[in-house]
Parts: sequence; C-alpha cells; structure tokens
Amino acid sequence: MARMHTRRRGSSSSDKPAADEPPEWSDVDESAIEERVVELAEQGLSTSEIGLKLRDEGVNGTPVPDVSLATGKKITEILEENDAAPELPEDLRNLLERAVRLHEHMDENPTDHQNKRALQNTEAKIRRLANYYRGDELDEDFTYSADTAAELLE
Repeated sequence: MARMHTRRRGSSSSDKPAADEPPEWSDVDESAIEERVVELAEQGLSTSEIGLKLRDEGVNGTPVPDVSLATGKKITEILEENDAAPELPEDLRNLLERAVRLHEHMDENPTDHQNKRALQNTEAKIRRLANYYRGDELDEDFTYSADTAAELLE
C-alpha cells in the first residue's frame, strides 16, 4: 500500500499502460526525435519539459507519446550521447531550487515554523539524493549546504 505523503503512485493502481512499441499514428524517425530533443535542451528545457513538449507538439507536427519507446533510449541518454546533459540531475536541481527559495523566505520570516519544517524536510531529501548520486553525477566530496546550493544554481 502506498503512503499518502510520498510522491509515488497511489493505491488506486494508476499505472501507465504497458506498451512494447509506439502507436502506429506516431511514426516519427528516431534521428528526428533525437535532433529535436537536443534542440530543446539547448533552449534550456529540462528533461521532463522536453518530454511534455514532444508529447504535446511532437516532431514536425506528429506527437511522440513516449520517447523511450520510439527511440529505445531515455531523454537523458540521448542528451549524454550528444554532450548536452545537464550538470545536475533534474530531481536534485528542483530540490536545490526549492531549498534556496525556502532559505530566502526564512531570512525574511524567521518565525514561520511551518516553512522551517518544510526546509528541514527538503534538505533531508537533498542529502539522501546526494548520497545516491555521489560519485556518478556528483563529486565524491560533495556535501550539501545552503551556500553550495545557491552556488550550484547560479
């Protein structure tokens, strides 16, 4: 049973339908998809934003519902192959941005205990995620602090 406060799929079994191949109506060439992914990354979009854009707008007007089904690679793999991968993983980057915003808020509102707790939870998530990425996407000696978060996001 999924817990209420996690960011995972709930107990309603809201799974994505299983599919082995892309639908017939989405017959876009693999190389065209990869070019579009790199192009969108160079415009500054994150991997999830790239996926949404391909789903909604597609390549040359044809939507791409699932990049990994159409190309056999994930968006991050395509970006790594073309040297367009972001320096930080998207999930860690989003948490760092949130922590910086909460720090700024706490500087202005030191008695806001609810957001102080939110900041503590966010920083705990950052530390757990940093342990996961340490050595691969992050340096071996990376340690989180509010200052390093602000520096990384500049």
